[in-house]
Amino acid sequence: MILSPRALLQMNFSDTRSIGLRWSGDALVFMGGTGDGPEIAIDGDSSQGPSPMELLLLSLTGCMAIDLRMILEKSRVPVESLEIDAAGERASEAPKKYELIRIVCRITGPGEEHESQVQRALDLSRDKYCSVLHSLNPEISMDIRIEHT
Repeated sequence: MILSPRALLQMNFSDTRSIGLRWSGDALVFMGGTGDGPEIAIDGDSSQGPSPMELLLLSLTGCMAIDLRMILEKSRVPVESLEIDAAGERASEAPKKYELIRIVCRITGPGEEHESQVQRALDLSRDKYCSVLHSLNPEISMDIRIEHT
């Protein structure tokens, strides 16, 4: 049995997330959000907001940053700042999916005595907790590392 998209949206899953997206009427600009919070612009040309592929990188790094922050806080590791940069290499032909994503996490605060806890936090995010990462195609190569600042 094939369900229509409307029927799928009405099904009751235990942990469902939903969004709405509408064309702004301008070029490739769409506005989207959860309905309860602010809207964001998604722009295929990246002039009024991130493109869908850039937004994917933002979602991935945002998820990992939240994981890192929560795990390090629970481990009582001091964090003064946390920044993450990501770059994705895309296939040359359609579908131009990511084939490699490089992520660099820069953390200020933890001392040398916390190095193993910081690495453990990164490993837990990558291997267990980051639901965005685990929603991606496993064929995408990932290069994720920590830089202490």
